[in-house]
Amino acid sequence: MEAKFIGQSLPRYDIASKVQGQRKYPQDFNMEGQLHAQVVWSAYPHARVLKIDARQAEALPGVVKVITWRDVPVNEYGINIMDQPVLVGEGAKVRWVGDRIAIIVAESEKIARQARDLVRVEYEPLSVVMDPRQAMKPGAPLVHEERDSNILKHIPIRRGDIEEGFAQADVIVEGYYVTDAVEHAYMQPEAALGYIDEQGRVTVIAAAQWPHDDLHQIAHMLSLPEDQVREIVPAIGGAFGGREDMYIQHLAALAAFCTRRPVKMVWSRTESVQRSGKRHPFYMRHKTGATREGKLTAVEIEIISDAGAYASTSIPILSNAASFSAGPYVVPNARVDAYTVYTNNAVTMAMRGFGATQPPIAYELQMDKLAGKLGMDPVEIRMKNLFEEGSIAITGNRMSHGVGIKETLRQAALAAEWREENGHWRKPALPPAEAPHLRRGIGVACAYKNVCYSMGFDDTSTAEVTLNLDRSGEIVRALVKIGASEVGQGVWTALAQIAAEALRVDIRKVNLALVDTAQVPSAGSSSASRHVYMSGNAVLRACQRALAKRERVLHEETGESKVTVTYTYHGREARATTPLDPETGQCEPHISYSYGTQIALVEVDTETGEVQVLKLWAANDMGRAINPQMIYGQVAGGVHMGVGYALTEHFIQKEGRALTKSFSEYYIPTVRDMPREFVNILVEVPDPSGPFGAKGLGETPTLSTAPAILNAIHDATGVWLDGVPATPERVFMACRKSL
Repeated sequence: MEAKFIGQSLPRYDIASKVQGQRKYPQDFNMEGQLHAQVVWSAYPHARVLKIDARQAEALPGVVKVITWRDVPVNEYGINIMDQPVLVGEGAKVRWVGDRIAIIVAESEKIARQARDLVRVEYEPLSVVMDPRQAMKPGAPLVHEERDSNILKHIPIRRGDIEEGFAQADVIVEGYYVTDAVEHAYMQPEAALGYIDEQGRVTVIAAAQWPHDDLHQIAHMLSLPEDQVREIVPAIGGAFGGREDMYIQHLAALAAFCTRRPVKMVWSRTESVQRSGKRHPFYMRHKTGATREGKLTAVEIEIISDAGAYASTSIPILSNAASFSAGPYVVPNARVDAYTVYTNNAVTMAMRGFGATQPPIAYELQMDKLAGKLGMDPVEIRMKNLFEEGSIAITGNRMSHGVGIKETLRQAALAAEWREENGHWRKPALPPAEAPHLRRGIGVACAYKNVCYSMGFDDTSTAEVTLNLDRSGEIVRALVKIGASEVGQGVWTALAQIAAEALRVDIRKVNLALVDTAQVPSAGSSSASRHVYMSGNAVLRACQRALAKRERVLHEETGESKVTVTYTYHGREARATTPLDPETGQCEPHISYSYGTQIALVEVDTETGEVQVLKLWAANDMGRAINPQMIYGQVAGGVHMGVGYALTEHFIQKEGRALTKSFSEYYIPTVRDMPREFVNILVEVPDPSGPFGAKGLGETPTLSTAPAILNAIHDATGVWLDGVPATPERVFMACRKSL
């Protein structure tokens, strides 16, 4: 049957209410009699708290309560490891400037701010651990004293015979690559309203990517059953991974729990930038060997990531990074050692790509360096080594479902006017620049990314579908309940299209319920590019079973006017993943994958170091395009983040303190920095286990942008920028040194 809604660029489900200003964001909610809360932040990145004196603050008229560690039933939380204190108490340590000492709850925001400045805290400053490479060494000050080392996790991967692999190589290239911390830069600062609902549940309204996991952590913190806690997720002003961890939800819930009144908390932009998590800085050492024919023989890789003060999701991010460290290439011999290390820098956490964003900076520059040594075209050397159906990855798994990476490279290269003749590729001649100091170059980069959770995690999503029927049994309305947070990626629209297609009804009859943990089942996190695949499969199967149940109702003539079905989809229904072997890293790491290639045409001003991206071709394989226009938006947004990652964005820290304090000091690319011309290429290589063949896309478009730009800068100038961002200063100094 021909698809009616799948593959159609239908308007976004929530677009009208947002454009018309009807949708409320967390800071828009207010309740009668509400209080206001402010946080007393740590004054040091590493120190022992000797004394907390809140008497002056408590005496200020209008202050209702100063909440300290004594008021927290269970003073710990964390999305992966519960190693974070909710509030740091006397005798304990602060480990970064985002640690909290107290929460001021007052009758007005103004009074709360005044009282915050009246809390006196005595500290014993401790040595600041800044560089994860130094933090790994014996004798380094310990961020967590109960541990023997600052190394949070070491992940080894061993495949084949590394010595033999390098012995077979005719050329070997080595490189050292560094990526910096990056701010999520979502437009809506952290905001939450906590209160006790009519059933006595501690309730919080906040932006969240994984509300049901927040529920678990908040219940643990308050020592309450989970059914006594509730989270409501309204409109969300961006996330990009930055709302997967809790930063404000638990604080508002704690304040409401302690005061039994509604409490509102809204952070300033400065608080948001300085006291929230960032993308991991990576330090990557690569050694890569290839034959004179361009076939890879071996890779040796070391990755060190800066976890910051607490674990957050650093371990699963490192697992991903290790599994993707050699790129989407067949490498028979591999040795990888990946580490994530505690420091007193900002906590690092999920951000678009989740460990798959940093490695392409290294492995794609290595591929271009190999091509240069071999006198081979950069597209050609990639084509010789990219995964195909049946290829074996460095983790020992067989790539056996919807492998579209070669097709993305082929289509991007042809669109950029590469020529292919008898398996040999030749890049196009570039139009000349307008002045001698302007140099033009073109660069290519490939990447891939997991879809869904990995490494043995039981990934699930639950959907409840209710069909309202008329007397003839026709569907009048379909209500889908699923806890999938809409963070701007368009998941509600995609799920509505999947439901309409499965039910064979007009999409206007499909409604989605507000994400409220008391009303909708858990769908897991809005991360890992997983909702179209996981939640799409849950909705598809729930709809299919609802139709079957409707047929039984009609056949039995029960007269029922409503049919409800709940279905929990497990990723293992398609493919079971397994944990990394602790010694070899061999495993079945991921359920599914999406693939992408980008080609960047740049112009470099050698007198100023400025880089302009003149044109960018982006080819992405998402399995099956549910909504092509939304995909265009995802790809353009991903490229925007990739351009910032490549050229401008750098969250600067010194001695554990943020020197980047606001957006005015953090250079987010504007529309003027985007490629002057942008070509979006849809590549559909379906995964048969995905809903209608769809795999997922959200993160992949960010992965290839930065390495494609760095390779283009080298093509233009002959200099390598072995890290990001390639700021004008760095580009200028590199060009000057090469003269």
